[in-house]
Amino acid sequence: MLEASLQPAPRTKSQRFSWLVGIFVRPRATINQIAAQSNGAWVLPLLVLSLLALASVASSGWLKQIAAQSGQVQLPPDFQYYPPEQQEKFMQAVAATSGPAFVYVLPALARILTIFVGWLLVGNLLHLVLTMFGGRNTTTSTLNLAAWAGLPFALRDLVRTIAMLISRQLIQSPGLSGFAPSQADKLSQYLYHFLALIDVYLIFHILLLGLGARTIAGLSARKAWGGVVVTMLILIGLQALVSFGLAQLSTIQVVRPFMF
Repeated sequence: MLEASLQPAPRTKSQRFSWLVGIFVRPRATINQIAAQSNGAWVLPLLVLSLLALASVASSGWLKQIAAQSGQVQLPPDFQYYPPEQQEKFMQAVAATSGPAFVYVLPALARILTIFVGWLLVGNLLHLVLTMFGGRNTTTSTLNLAAWAGLPFALRDLVRTIAMLISRQLIQSPGLSGFAPSQADKLSQYLYHFLALIDVYLIFHILLLGLGARTIAGLSARKAWGGVVVTMLILIGLQALVSFGLAQLSTIQVVRPFMF
């Protein structure tokens, strides 16, 4: 009796490792399995996200140190919009922040914090919006969905890490930021930060959230997808605003996906 009761647990744990692949090759079936979980199942995807984020930080830090040693400086995409005194401060900041603590430790801590804060924001805001739309989802099920639906961002970090190691160049103009207007007004600069967050991995993330939202909330397709769209528009808009504000207040531009 005892042996029989213990058998399902190992299968459930091993099944979660299969979700790492299934989320990309069988997204609908995998999301339905994740949505059926009554307990927290977010540790594994958050661990994968963290490890690949650290790999990306290590790769970019290595390239930054090589550039600093050779006298090359990686300028922000909108560096030409900075006033002359701010450009000078930027160059001074680059020289002062070329040590390992600024190149590896602080970016790594920022990425890990971004992953966990982003996961909590997506999960809790989506839970609130779906509940307002009449959903029956629990906080646990929504947090599970938010964590596993974030795996496209892990794939993005993997692709970027490989690209940086092969090309030995940092990623320029992330997302759709290259389509932003070239004007120096604040609206155009905000649009740059907004478009920098839009890429195929974010779209895949939204699709996974939409597939899972309908299952965990028991809503119609229109309400479930509407809840996901409202949630993501709020979060992307806020993240773009944060990135825009940091760019205005600092000589070093920070552009990082707030969700993951």
